[in-house]
Amino acid sequence: MSLRSPVGRVLGLGAAGEGVGHWWALRVSSAALVLLSLWFVFALVRLPDLGYDTVAAWIAAPVNAVLLSLLVGTTVYHSMLGVQEVVEDYVASHGAKIATKIVLQFIHYLLGALGIFSVLRIAFGSAA
Repeated sequence: MSLRSPVGRVLGLGAAGEGVGHWWALRVSSAALVLLSLWFVFALVRLPDLGYDTVAAWIAAPVNAVLLSLLVGTTVYHSMLGVQEVVEDYVASHGAKIATKIVLQFIHYLLGALGIFSVLRIAFGSAA
């Protein structure tokens, strides 16, 4: 029998040892996504047209390249956290759960790297 109150047990890390940290990471990344998405939409609306040359010139601006890279990275991170939660909730087998989480984490890292590489390639000029 524990002498801790229900609130005291909830404020702990939970049975898996990472519940509160995961919850906070989702909340912080979603708040960052709201701000970065608003910036992105308003910045694109202000462009005269959405042709490749115009958008590439817009991405080439240092502030836009950094913020766009942050948007890509934050989106991938938030997606990875959400997918991890879905897998933990709905995949029954422990082995399948671990394998699925590893594969999905690899896919998210790959997509994040490709997205940020694409932004930086446009920002610094294409070598091809």
